[in-house]
Amino acid sequence: MTRREFLGRTAALSGTVAAPWIIVSAARRATANVAPSERITVGLIGHGRMGQGHLRRLAGDRAVQLVAVCDVDRLRCEDAKRRAEEHYAAKTSSGTYRGCAAYNDYRKLLARPDIDAVVIATPDHWHTLQAIDAAKAGKDVYCEKPISITIGQGRRLAETMRRYARVFQTGTQYRSIPTIRRVCEFVRTGGLGKVKQVFTLWTSLGGFFGAPRFKPYRHLMDVENSGKSYAPLDINLPGEPVPDGLDWDLWVGPALWHPYNPAYHKNPSPGVVPWAFCEDFGAASVTWHHSHSADVIQYALGMENSGPVELIHPGNGPYPTLTCRYADGTLLHLIDHWGMVKEVYKAVPATARLEGNFGGVFVGERGWVTSMSTGGVVEGGPETLFEEMKLRTRQVNIGDNNHHANWLECIRTRRRPSCDEHIGHRSASLGHLAIIAHRLQRSLKWDPAKEEFIGDPRFRGDRLAPAQAGAANRLRCRAMRAPWRM
Repeated sequence: MTRREFLGRTAALSGTVAAPWIIVSAARRATANVAPSERITVGLIGHGRMGQGHLRRLAGDRAVQLVAVCDVDRLRCEDAKRRAEEHYAAKTSSGTYRGCAAYNDYRKLLARPDIDAVVIATPDHWHTLQAIDAAKAGKDVYCEKPISITIGQGRRLAETMRRYARVFQTGTQYRSIPTIRRVCEFVRTGGLGKVKQVFTLWTSLGGFFGAPRFKPYRHLMDVENSGKSYAPLDINLPGEPVPDGLDWDLWVGPALWHPYNPAYHKNPSPGVVPWAFCEDFGAASVTWHHSHSADVIQYALGMENSGPVELIHPGNGPYPTLTCRYADGTLLHLIDHWGMVKEVYKAVPATARLEGNFGGVFVGERGWVTSMSTGGVVEGGPETLFEEMKLRTRQVNIGDNNHHANWLECIRTRRRPSCDEHIGHRSASLGHLAIIAHRLQRSLKWDPAKEEFIGDPRFRGDRLAPAQAGAANRLRCRAMRAPWRM
């Protein structure tokens, strides 16, 4: 039986297989010297800043053959093709290689029957539709976070991946760092006792709007007020000439139409996610960092396949920042900066060092511990907790993770990867819930099983404006621009 026959025959079983997601060393050795005919063929969709990193990772993996790249920006697409072919050419005796195709339209890439899987690194508003189209085309999927820009989109994606028995990995790689994973397992198994509070960052738009690319438009954006928003906004920037080679209509795709402006997209890319401030293209904090944090936090709480039952807004609640309450009483506070943990909530000692992002601070009956990355070592107290935790190191090396390898191994075994479609959906949903509460400026009750707001108020006399009636549940979904549809 060939590898492709094996993948096809076992795909139907993937929905029923549950297995550990840590790759054993034998599996890694097995892919160290894979014959070219047995490599997993992959297509890359999107070659911005994140896509460049994925290209390097894929091209450098002996178990993978990168056979196609796609971007609506011709310059980025040509650059991706050149990089891939130069990498493979360096390993040939002739010093030449011409085996990576380039596409403007992702649908042409998906139509190729010789591609096993795709990596999606496009703007947020494309993630769900492209992932669903890939599943229907018989491809396994690695998709950047967040996997959706609405709760409804995420639920549709999760259902589609299960229906078509595809292996789906969400690009929230921080839980795959050994040190962070061990911290999460410690909290999850009761190492802190009952977890009372968790803290993680949530960012307003003000700092983002301070970037130089917004300077020419600040007089049109009301930055003083819009910068205070914790939710992405509908900001219409003036249209400018579309750069040569950029198919702007295809870039906008299923989102509501906006004329081209370099603040959304620049050629070449000036940053990782320049579009995220706009509600039609991204999800602000959910795009920037919160999807990573949500994944790590909900995994540690044992809530990665569920969610909170209440969103408590500071305008009509007892907490100074937006707070999520889980069914067991655990509170997740979304804060502006780490100093608030000490100065406002007084949850950890004043001398505690809190640095980094992409995780949180857990406070339980027996002490506290951090799960942040990019900020130095894991912190906590009392010190006896670290003796129990048995960390190999308190250093957090973000490059030391097996996230891609886990996905590739699961493509071969048809097991579930570490951050499958359901986990990715719940991580994104936590952020979408926060955005809805911020947008409506009120507290909300949520049913994580039915994925709907409870008692979403209807119009009664003068107590609630008609535009607010049932507003929370309406914000779970949005329409796509024709002719795009899922």
